[in-house]
Amino acid sequence: MDMSMAERVEAVLRDGRAPGFHGLVVMRGGEPVLERYGAGQDRRLGEALGHVTFDRDTLHDVRSVSKSVVALLYGVALGDGLVPEPGAGLLAQFPHYPDLAADPGRAHLTIEHALTMTLGLDWNEDAPYTSPANSEIAMELAPDRYRYVLERPVAEEAGKRWRYCGGATALLGGIIARGVGRPLEEYAAEALFGPLGITSFAWTKGGDGVVSAAAGLRLRPVDLAAVGQLVLDGGRGIVPADWLGETLRSRVPIDGSFTYGYHWYVVTGERRRVLGIGNGGQLLAVVPGEELVVAVTGGNYDGDANGSWALLAAVLGD
Repeated sequence: MDMSMAERVEAVLRDGRAPGFHGLVVMRGGEPVLERYGAGQDRRLGEALGHVTFDRDTLHDVRSVSKSVVALLYGVALGDGLVPEPGAGLLAQFPHYPDLAADPGRAHLTIEHALTMTLGLDWNEDAPYTSPANSEIAMELAPDRYRYVLERPVAEEAGKRWRYCGGATALLGGIIARGVGRPLEEYAAEALFGPLGITSFAWTKGGDGVVSAAAGLRLRPVDLAAVGQLVLDGGRGIVPADWLGETLRSRVPIDGSFTYGYHWYVVTGERRRVLGIGNGGQLLAVVPGEELVVAVTGGNYDGDANGSWALLAAVLGD
């Protein structure tokens, strides 16, 4: 039976194939075509929120989709001449660590290595995001998050292999904040969210008062979809179009057609799509060939995200 998008989505929800479902917004051709919300246990990064009934106005952690937003902010700041080009030296952006800059094993690192997560440094986020055994959590607990990242042991030559690293995003956030002369969240409000009409957001901070660039952003699902629509629309003069072209270009292989650009996942092939992906079932999918944007939020933190992928598949008719 040929089912409509809404019917396919309802079937996934009805059959219990999306446990932990919190929200879904679908836009096609710039217009909202489907919006659904659920209820369940939720968390803000590092804090239990209890049982939440979600609606259009409920903020939700987007977790590592934050990384993709940071990449957009880097492009805005670059267009304004406030941050260096990706080819610039990474350690040069942190001149207060002369000992690290003098290390020949790190001296060749560039900002692009951070953008593509190919730093070659020892980093492991396999442990739950509640454990200091997870490198990102250890970074958040460290007295100096930037030094913590930059002094990780060199594991391999930079630029050779993708290794998931929230520390790379922390460095980018630090470079942006330093370049624009204000905290990352303030710049985001002025340079990205404001022009998009997004007035309600939050960005969780670490103990040092610095936002968790890699995972702390909280948005309404409709506003997460608005970010995706901006990408689909080529930046609309808010994010430079040439930067988006560079950001969404497949640069580093991960697994088959699943590749990485500048802090965005790029699925190559006939049905090309770009993705922001976050722990717990957070998804932002942009399918340029079909004028489609899909935003999904969920609560399966440190668990599988199969339900969110099932919803995306239902929207796409896969």
